[in-house]
Amino acid sequence: MILPALLMFLLSPPVLADDAKQSAVSQPTTNQPTYLLRYKLQPSQQLHYEVTHVAKTKTRINGSEEITNVHTVSRRHWDVSKVADGEMTFDHVIDSVDMTQQQDDKEEKRWNSDSGEEAPAIFERVAEQIGKKLSTLTVNARGQETTRENHGGTKASLGMGSLTLALPEKAITIGHSWAVPREIKTRTEDGLIKPIKIRELYTLEKVKTGVATLSIRSEPLTPIDDESVKAQVVQQLSNGEIRFDMDNGHMLSKQLDWDETVVGFQGATSLMEYRARMTEKLIDGIQRTAKLDK
Repeated sequence: MILPALLMFLLSPPVLADDAKQSAVSQPTTNQPTYLLRYKLQPSQQLHYEVTHVAKTKTRINGSEEITNVHTVSRRHWDVSKVADGEMTFDHVIDSVDMTQQQDDKEEKRWNSDSGEEAPAIFERVAEQIGKKLSTLTVNARGQETTRENHGGTKASLGMGSLTLALPEKAITIGHSWAVPREIKTRTEDGLIKPIKIRELYTLEKVKTGVATLSIRSEPLTPIDDESVKAQVVQQLSNGEIRFDMDNGHMLSKQLDWDETVVGFQGATSLMEYRARMTEKLIDGIQRTAKLDK
């Protein structure tokens, strides 16, 4: 069974991309307004987000079909502890989850962390992390990670989008694109580890009332001729839209979509279909900071 992508994300927040290798795909022109995208986190600030993940995975192997449906709503927050010398340090915490999973016509597995009930075995790994710091990160204004301390999970990059965005080096115009490399670890049928290089392509689509709308698309750079490897990669690609608050310097929302079919990943007649959507949004009324609102 393929572990649901959000469950993997909760356990193992993605590693930030190597922004040192970030490259511009298109350059801004001189006759258009330019926009500088930067993080502006404040000491004692808390940013609370709600993440909803809905996915349907269908696999067919040797004529046997399995369908798994997952629906998860989680809440997490960043707790900013320090801002100094252009760098911001924050803890990443998962506050609660409401998880549902059903395989074929078997009994639905459901657990809400606020219920006080013991988590089913399938959700135990997530249950252990609720209310705890998953990691402590220090980033600069461009979202580049300078230090990281992991308290739970691993450093696996799981394609749900980095905790921070990889922002461009300079001010950009509408239509400007920039790419950030990433590497996905896969396993071949022979049991060997095969790294797959991809790039996350960001494009500034529009700016309205201080909010920048970005598109994001993952593009594999390593040729994939093994369908079993492709089946592992498709769930880790990011394609969707991000809204970034330029005035306050943080993400407002993100939506990623998957619609993938892989044929022949375990034999010529095998098939995997993956349909999913992940949305993340800043929760109004819960954002907190030690500074008074102006």
